[in-house]
Amino acid sequence: MPSLLGNYNIIGFVTIVDVDRAKTFYRDKLGLRLVSEEPPFALIFDANGIMLRLGMGKERTPAVGTVLGWQVPDASAVVKDLTQAGISFERYDFLQQDAHGIWTSPTGARVAWFKDPDGNILSISEHPEAK
Repeated sequence: MPSLLGNYNIIGFVTIVDVDRAKTFYRDKLGLRLVSEEPPFALIFDANGIMLRLGMGKERTPAVGTVLGWQVPDASAVVKDLTQAGISFERYDFLQQDAHGIWTSPTGARVAWFKDPDGNILSISEHPEAK
């Protein structure tokens, strides 16, 4: 059987309501390159060669769980950089997170979560096998 979609790039979709705040957050705080603005449909960003479409909505139904994440080589360093950019990391009572909000999974992955201006949950994660 052919790989079907296995040979194609994925596109990320996230719904936003506050376009100006989202543009500032994704461009200036996360460092993504704004490719185009297509009102009233979407802001288009380049996320390291992956298209990220921030769909402009009138309202946003809260998603359950993480909607977008980045695999990083050093979670501690990225958390430090994002914190210096003004991003706060989420704390969850049901997880044992370190002082910086990083949780270490049973497999050794190190994960931290934060929210965009519209409340979408985003994450960074470091995976030992990917180093």
